[in-house]
Amino acid sequence: MSSSRSRLSFAVASTSRRVLGHARRLVPAVIVAVALLGVSTAPASAYAPVGIVHTERVQAGPYTVTVGFSEWPLRAMQSLDFTFAPDGGIAGKSGTLTVDGPGVEANMQENPLSRHPRKRDVWGLDVQALPEPGTWSFTFDIDGRAGHGSGTLRDVPVLEQPGPPLAVSWAVCALPLVGMLTYLTVGWRRNKPSEKVATLI
Repeated sequence: MSSSRSRLSFAVASTSRRVLGHARRLVPAVIVAVALLGVSTAPASAYAPVGIVHTERVQAGPYTVTVGFSEWPLRAMQSLDFTFAPDGGIAGKSGTLTVDGPGVEANMQENPLSRHPRKRDVWGLDVQALPEPGTWSFTFDIDGRAGHGSGTLRDVPVLEQPGPPLAVSWAVCALPLVGMLTYLTVGWRRNKPSEKVATLI
């Protein structure tokens, strides 16, 4: 009887040691897997935040809208984020934005107010650039529980584009191509196949 009990105790102790050994090896593997999973999913769900450095207020009927700019002062051809946040949030509201200024394109002039892709709690425009320097305006037509409202943010100054003028930038970029074409033209003239054939005849 005592021998069977000792055999049973030995078997239980041996099994316990094996289970503990497997657990010691398994726990670090699980920790590493969870860490890797966290690292791999974080960048996919992360978005660059929208940093607002300047705001203006506009009254559109019963609605007050805070217009945010991610760059200030504004410059032509400079990409930036615009946010449009009505007091009380955008739930239950809709409307259109009309952008007016020098060099405005037809597809940019009037658009429905839609959520900013990276700041979903407000309306906005994601990395947009105003094409020309001058004075710009943003007109909001909003419909909501308080009815219809319209208002314009006027006299938004836009300075000259940063860096050299666009024509100078294109000219500098075109220099290597012009040089290569000149080199090929000179080489072709010096070694015209038709002249070589005529000389041999």
